Amino acid sequence: MNNASNRTIDPSCTSKPPLAIDIILKLDLFGIILYSILTFMAAVSMLVFLEECIYIYRKVPANKKSLIIWVNGAAPVIGTMSCLGMWIPRATMFTDMTSACYFSIVVFKFLIMMLEEVGGDEVFLKRAGRHKLRISTGPCCCCCPCLPHVAITKRSLFLLKLGSFQFATLKIVFTILSIVLWTNGNFDLADMNITGAAIWINPFVGILTIIALWPVAIMFMHLKTALRTLKLIPKYAMYQLILILTQLQTAIINILAMNGTIACTPPFSSLARGYSEPFIHVFFSVHSAMSQSIYAFICSPGLTP
Repeated sequence: MNNASNRTIDPSCTSKPPLAIDIILKLDLFGIILYSILTFMAAVSMLVFLEECIYIYRKVPANKKSLIIWVNGAAPVIGTMSCLGMWIPRATMFTDMTSACYFSIVVFKFLIMMLEEVGGDEVFLKRAGRHKLRISTGPCCCCCPCLPHVAITKRSLFLLKLGSFQFATLKIVFTILSIVLWTNGNFDLADMNITGAAIWINPFVGILTIIALWPVAIMFMHLKTALRTLKLIPKYAMYQLILILTQLQTAIINILAMNGTIACTPPFSSLARGYSEPFIHVFFSVHSAMSQSIYAFICSPGLTP
């Protein structure tokens, strides 16, 4: 009992995330090499993305340019935000929100991109008018194969678009609301009390995410055969990988950090490691590599005029 009571706790384990200068001063040789490599990877991924943009503007039809750039920019944008959060841990909440807002737009853009690949809304309705959509797909209804198929009409197509568009809009709205509440001291990611704002906003955004992913999955299941020559399946796999790494796994790590499962490692507290350090070290290299992989898929002959 006396040993337990005399045990000292490092002050950084109960304090806020460290400042950028504190991280720089406490980096050892391995840390300097690691941070340098990750920063270099972020810079390279952005350079590759800029080169992709030049290629797209020169080779891709006008109606697809912005769509492909938005979708193709997911990995380098998230990687760059991760780099900023790595160097400035106290800004991790904002860099994470920025990445999530960008990805919410990518969800909608990916749906529109699939429609444009078959010629747009009118061509899609004309060619697929005699077919039906299978709605028993993930993430909502993959366990409900008994659901009826839905006829492809202008109304059903509008509902699919609306399902993804609501996420792109409401995610930005809730992000702005969260920042406003944070400035007033009402929003704290670590506050899981029923009176806290985070316990209400985050689950609701999670529901919006599931609703938004459902139309994309429905459209993918319907068009994956028709767009096989354009390598739609690898693009969709990369899209799902980004979702898992940036949303699902991050949420799991944050929950473990709030429960104290992740140990404190000065200068990072348990919560700080949950919100920044594991996210950067685990996901950063994957995002940078994905940007170059998606580049190979995007620059396929099917996308050139």
